[in-house]
Amino acid sequence: MAEVHATRRDRLRERCAAAGLGAALVTRPANVRYLAGCAPPGSALLVGPGPEDTLVHLRPPPDDQGEADPDDLRSTVLASPDGDAAVAAATMARERHADSLAVEEHHLTVARHRAIGSVADALPLSDLGGAVEQLRLVKDEHEIAALRIAAEIADQALGELLESILVGRTERHLALELERRLVDHGADSAAFPTSVGTGPHSGTARHVPTDRRVEEGDFLTVRLGACYRGYRCEVGRTFVIGTAPAGWQIDLYDLVFHAQRAGREALAPGVACRDVDRATRQPLVAAGHGDGVAQWSGHGVGLEIDEDPQLSPAAMGKLDACVPVTVEPGVHLPGRGGVRIDDTLVVRPLADGGPELLTITTKELLAL
Repeated sequence: MAEVHATRRDRLRERCAAAGLGAALVTRPANVRYLAGCAPPGSALLVGPGPEDTLVHLRPPPDDQGEADPDDLRSTVLASPDGDAAVAAATMARERHADSLAVEEHHLTVARHRAIGSVADALPLSDLGGAVEQLRLVKDEHEIAALRIAAEIADQALGELLESILVGRTERHLALELERRLVDHGADSAAFPTSVGTGPHSGTARHVPTDRRVEEGDFLTVRLGACYRGYRCEVGRTFVIGTAPAGWQIDLYDLVFHAQRAGREALAPGVACRDVDRATRQPLVAAGHGDGVAQWSGHGVGLEIDEDPQLSPAAMGKLDACVPVTVEPGVHLPGRGGVRIDDTLVVRPLADGGPELLTITTKELLAL
């Protein structure tokens, strides 16, 4: 993996050279991990000047977080725990006679930016912008393999929950149990706070679990994900508790199911992100549920759970092959509940079989 990370840093170095930048200071944790293989708390990565790169941090990274090749990535531990890795890295850039330094202004605080500027002295500072995020957009097969395992873990944890007794248990308890099962099956952690919504809470986007207990006849919506080697997936499903679903529940579920399928089928290289959102959103709007639909239909995933591209009406750009995204439509009826169905997929060309579905838990409307 050291060679993979070195290649990624070389790609960033090429971008910097094309923009006339002598060196880059990376501080956003996900970006540091992408380029170095690990991101100890408070670390910063100096890429350049020249071929030598340096990871600066407060303490050595754990052995299981990644590896750094000493031939092309130096590792420097700050002498004081009160030190700032970004400031130390900027000092190194000046000492190495870089002619300019690009920093991630969208991640730095004003105070930290001023501190970097004070040690950079006459070294001009510029904005690196989202250069690393752009590199992260298209995943390589190492990254997709980690996402597949994360999806398998999430599916397994969800499948086991569905085999247990649910009536009478609280949303909060079910969410905690799911997160424990994720770790039991090999996840680093949950990819994000697990959401469990029952009855009138079901179908709510990003619902925070409460002490409401599961009752017969409830819709139950679950949204969870596993983090595996830093890579995060998402899966969401809706079920009915304890009895055959009512007519309105069947109708609403079928509507969201068909909207989600339309969004999945729209995924292809070259397709505009807003067109995928439109394909997902249109069936819900046509059925009169436009007001209850979220502002987005999906988003990218990877080292963070909410990455580019965004699938929304205002989204810019087109999809590329090997970009993992979620498709997650939902409808919530106030006071009654609702339906959400989320999947993680990898965009693939039709010649390769079309979008690759990573989360495979059944989407049948089960009565648990």
